[in-house]
Amino acid sequence: MNPTRTSAPSCIVFPPNASHFNFKPDIIQLLSTFHGLDIENPYLHLKEFEEVCNTYNNLNCSMNIIRLKLFHFSLKDKAKTWL
Repeated sequence: MNPTRTSAPSCIVFPPNASHFNFKPDIIQLLSTFHGLDIENPYLHLKEFEEVCNTYNNLNCSMNIIRLKLFHFSLKDKAKTWL
């Protein structure tokens, strides 16, 4: 028996050699949020997202993997549905 999937799989695909890393939940609270509203600036959101990610160092992971793993936490509502 397989459970039925109620949502689409993520479009973010990690490389096969992507290292596993643990991050503290506090970093999620530091991320800016993007809701996908017309009044929001997506470029500003990405800039702020990168600023937070750049403060996180992990010797086992590249910065790209860290960004891929954290990005979906920065999206809310319509933007998260779009992803």
